[in-house]
Amino acid sequence: MADNLYESDRQVREYLLFHYGEPDLVLPWKRGPREALGFPARCVRELINSSSVGRDARALDLGCAVGRSSFELAGHCREVIGIDFSRAFIAAAEKIRSSGSLAYQYALEGDRTASATARLPSGIDPARIHFEAGDAMNLRENLGEFDIVLAANLLCRLPDPRVFLERVPQLVKPGGQLLLTTPFSWLEQFTARDHWVGGRDEVECAEELTRLLEPHFELKLSKDLPFLIREHARKFQWSVAWGTRWVRR
Repeated sequence: MADNLYESDRQVREYLLFHYGEPDLVLPWKRGPREALGFPARCVRELINSSSVGRDARALDLGCAVGRSSFELAGHCREVIGIDFSRAFIAAAEKIRSSGSLAYQYALEGDRTASATARLPSGIDPARIHFEAGDAMNLRENLGEFDIVLAANLLCRLPDPRVFLERVPQLVKPGGQLLLTTPFSWLEQFTARDHWVGGRDEVECAEELTRLLEPHFELKLSKDLPFLIREHARKFQWSVAWGTRWVRR
């Protein structure tokens, strides 16, 4: 079941490496798409308009996984809430936040593994960050409004993305930023075909997503953001997300 996929030890290890692994650890080859490394931090750095973020800004990281983007947001905002459906991911993120590090194993080949440590980024105040398990399509009502909402590669893992998109305008303050990335990797394992945002009936995904957001947001930036997830030493997932910054009207 899709619900259980991101609770597995294998997925937690892969995502710890994806979020915190040193470049030569993730990609131990001289040739390869090195520009795709460090995505969880890059999706904040490359999309945010930091000049418009005030000292007391609040940020929400939806689909935060094991937390690296939340820590990056904490470099810009006084308060950050990271929410993910996977309790295993949240437990890992909270361990890094509270203890400063988390040791883990990553795959080499077959059953062979090696050791690594995920570390809290330097200069980040962990007291600014709160992690919790939650459903992006059924968020608690008392979250309030945020200056920054990040949803990185979340959209195409939701059963009904439109439910999430209908809630987003209530989460972003007028003038606030929605940072959204998605590779539009629709799989019926996660999202029934009828609920895809574009990608069928000759409708492009980016066109349909824009149509749904434009009543409430103005698109200020769009760019391609490659990312690389290592499965083992000789197998990688290379993808390109559509990265966007929207400003709430």
